[in-house]
Amino acid sequence: MLSLSVIIPVYNGALSLPELTARLAVELPKLAGQYELIFVEDDGKDNSWDVIKELARQYPWVRGFKHMRNYGQHNALLCGIRAARYDIIVTMDDDLQHPPEEVSRLLAKLAEGYDVVYGTPQREQHGLLRDLASQVTKLALQSAMGVDVARSVSAFRVFRTQLRDAFTSYQSPYVSIDVLLTWGTKRFAAIPARHDPRTLGVSNYTLRKLITHAMNMMTGFSTLPLQIASLVGFALTMFGVVVLVYVIGRALLEGAAPAGFPFLASTIAVFSGAQLFALGIIGEYLARMHVRVMGQPSSVVREAVEYQPEAEQEQPV
Repeated sequence: MLSLSVIIPVYNGALSLPELTARLAVELPKLAGQYELIFVEDDGKDNSWDVIKELARQYPWVRGFKHMRNYGQHNALLCGIRAARYDIIVTMDDDLQHPPEEVSRLLAKLAEGYDVVYGTPQREQHGLLRDLASQVTKLALQSAMGVDVARSVSAFRVFRTQLRDAFTSYQSPYVSIDVLLTWGTKRFAAIPARHDPRTLGVSNYTLRKLITHAMNMMTGFSTLPLQIASLVGFALTMFGVVVLVYVIGRALLEGAAPAGFPFLASTIAVFSGAQLFALGIIGEYLARMHVRVMGQPSSVVREAVEYQPEAEQEQPV
């Protein structure tokens, strides 16, 4: 039988936690022989922590952690992932938009040989601006993750707990669980999943928070901005060189001095482009130092087996 650790970051979710736990209490025994539910309360403004403590008294398989201050959803998830005891981790939101009844479908897909499976909403149940910001975030995530499934990521996911070995040494305050998972595997999949409308409370994710998260992923986990700077610098340099050759060539053919403004503009383009290109190269070296500071592993072992000679296997009499 499977063993499951369900991790739910909580921020102002007191109203939905009892119903969510009750539904999980029905579903989890059907799915696993051992299971636990880990709430990570991210220093919200309501009485979520009191509700979690009461749920832990009612259900012996419920555990709770409370942050000293608000660190963010992905930081809360990382706290729960590091505390998980069982073989497979399920992450969900606290607002009942991720139905516990859909977990079985994600686990069935995981059993096909994948390491991470996302439950992609069939239809987003947010406002226009929130949906637009989510798409921008997924574009940024695609550049940071480098896998095709990046456009289908969701907070509703299941993955193998051993993947956390790939980021045990990660200590940066800027966290993206989806990027960290790519440090351990490329076996990603996504399936359509039901996404219920929110009926209790209001969303804690604002447009500003989503954009900030996208910027953190772009600058914290990807060298794409540096590569863009290099490409822009190279393009400007080539453009300036072409214009400069044209201006000087025309002046030589006409037997006149080069025109002042075109000559000056092409010269500026050459030197400004060269500067951007040089900065991009310097940035690439800094990016490699940044990756080393993050603690990304050189490799992660999935399984190990060792051959023992028969002579060594025999026990002395």
